[in-house]
Amino acid sequence: MSVARFRGVVLAGHKQRAIEVPFDPGERWKIRTQAIRAGRRGHAVRARINGASFDGFVVARSKKFWLLLPADVEATARIAVGDEVGVTLHALG
Repeated sequence: MSVARFRGVVLAGHKQRAIEVPFDPGERWKIRTQAIRAGRRGHAVRARINGASFDGFVVARSKKFWLLLPADVEATARIAVGDEVGVTLHALG
């Protein structure tokens, strides 16, 4: 299983919260993107932040890669915009 650990800052996006991922999951893990919704594709991952685990996606935007945070993760992981957190990602693709 492909695993990565890094630190990142929770940022407010125009649609949802996200954390910058310091690598391209497609290159590093050789996984393809899949459809998330109309017009949006992402790499499927299992993430862990402050003990909270969730399945999510890493998407490309502005030549960077972003872990999208589902709305309920902020409360479950007790994080807020501006917090620096430890992230563990596992490739699902």
